[in-house]
Amino acid sequence: MHVAIILDGNGRWATRRGLPRTAGHRRGVEAVRRAVEAAPALGIDVLTVYAFSSDNWKRPPAEVATLMGLLRHFLARETGRCVKNGVRLKAIGRRDRLSEATRRSLDEAEQATAGGRRLEFRIAFDYSSRDMIAEAVREGATSREALSLRLGPDVDLLIRTAGEQRLSDFLLWECAYAELYFTQRLWPDFTPADLEAAIADFHSRTRRFGGLPLAEQPIPA
Repeated sequence: MHVAIILDGNGRWATRRGLPRTAGHRRGVEAVRRAVEAAPALGIDVLTVYAFSSDNWKRPPAEVATLMGLLRHFLARETGRCVKNGVRLKAIGRRDRLSEATRRSLDEAEQATAGGRRLEFRIAFDYSSRDMIAEAVREGATSREALSLRLGPDVDLLIRTAGEQRLSDFLLWECAYAELYFTQRLWPDFTPADLEAAIADFHSRTRRFGGLPLAEQPIPA
């Protein structure tokens, strides 16, 4: 099962507490760790989180610098735990605009966790789905099969926190038949119980993929 999460509400979480937005991002990192630890027991094979979109470069430079530092800190602290728990870490998105230190941290984490088989944890960083699709086409991926192979596995469930209800250029191809789940919970407050509730809601739905469920299919003459 592939679950994707748009991590929204870090800034609002901090503002409501009279804290700088960076404090919300730091708390959001802890929520990421909780989700990664809880995912395998909930039947999740692939977990993709939207950590930094290509449009997020428009944010104040100090906030961007904090986000970059938090990524490096997360990788330094969590890579060993990922290895121990069988988690393979992979980054998707552009790397050419990241600092050398950030690129090196990503490369080292990916190499160290390459043997993980329990969970594939993907971090979308400096990511734009439109850009990824355009790049794949430029490189010759023009069929459905080639694009899916180039872009990654289909998403089963997309979760977005903080009450927002849009895709925001995230996994547009991969979410073609994803079930969408929106919650008012701000990302720093998102718990394994919230993730479990989203999974339970997913399993309560009937996925048709354009066809009819078995009970509604016509009886052969």
